[in-house]
Amino acid sequence: MVQPGERPQVRALRRWYAAAWIMFGLVPPALAVADQPDDTRAATLALLTALGLCYPITETFPGNPAVRRNTFLAALIGGIGAVSYLMGGAASLLITSLPHFWILAGTPRRAVLLSGAAAAAAVAGDALHNAPDGEPLTGNSIAALIGYAAGVLFGLWMQRVVGQHDERARLLEADLAEAERRLAEAQRRQGAADERERIAREIHDTLAQGFASIVVLAEAARDGLRSDPDRSGRQLVSIEQTARENLAEARVLVGAASQDSVAPASVARTLRRTLDRFAEDTGLTVHAELPDVECDQTTRIALLRCTQESLANVRKHAAASTVGVVLERHPHGVELEITDDGRGFAVAGSRGFGLDGMRRRLAELGGELTVTSSPGEGTRILAMIPARA
Repeated sequence: MVQPGERPQVRALRRWYAAAWIMFGLVPPALAVADQPDDTRAATLALLTALGLCYPITETFPGNPAVRRNTFLAALIGGIGAVSYLMGGAASLLITSLPHFWILAGTPRRAVLLSGAAAAAAVAGDALHNAPDGEPLTGNSIAALIGYAAGVLFGLWMQRVVGQHDERARLLEADLAEAERRLAEAQRRQGAADERERIAREIHDTLAQGFASIVVLAEAARDGLRSDPDRSGRQLVSIEQTARENLAEARVLVGAASQDSVAPASVARTLRRTLDRFAEDTGLTVHAELPDVECDQTTRIALLRCTQESLANVRKHAAASTVGVVLERHPHGVELEITDDGRGFAVAGSRGFGLDGMRRRLAELGGELTVTSSPGEGTRILAMIPARA
């Protein structure tokens, strides 16, 4: 008999019990009536067969499962009483049948009452069978009552154990649900923090650098309006171009444009355009070796951001006169080297959002950033991004 939502272990245990009930509850009385009169033997075997068939049949009939189980329990009570009357006792059948009441009755109270009715039926059947002999209470009846009492105690104890187990399972389930909720909340917070960090890095590498360039160009254009108006005009054009680029970057950051528009060309053309603008704005000499290296869009953007950040550091801190940029493709990946002949710095003591941002950006792609510098010796930035399938 399979109940809805029943665990496989419980289902298997019930099947083993059903087999044991047939083997030790129904078969022994059937063997015991072998030497009884024909009418007693026939009636007993018919009752035992009906009980054995009633167990699976009442569960397979259509209708309410509770009604089917109650029908079987009622038939079991009547069958125990009838077998006890025919054989002069049914203590073994009663004792082996007690688990049925605890499994199918639904509540401990109903199990106690229904199994008590079965015990009363066994005692009553025994009394009626032995009434002509004047023995209203035989040893079989005493065994039935003792078995019933022991069954009640064991059943109540098992109900308590199962109840405690279910309570522990409920508490564990609640703890698990709470842990899952906390994990989801932690992941949400971590995701928000990662997104804030990504946006901050993008703003630093794009908008902030662009605005800094605009400020420097605007100051230079203002100072040269009278002395060199042509140069100031070129600087104003550069300011306009930088502002337009910043506007495009801002649209990418807020999701109004695709990131594909940031570096749509080959990486060599993208870097060349960036270096030409840098040389024009700063007047520094730029030596570049930029072969047409093939790489995916994510790698192109990472190389562009590293170049922009490195050039911004050169502009703000290096006081250099020459910048060198070399792009190379190797079997293990793509390397970008940026050098300057500026004042340099102590790498061990340097702390900056730009360098940390470049390291994180490359680390997300499995790459790494190597910074080599010392005071008075210039700076070398080497960005490596491994080849990706």
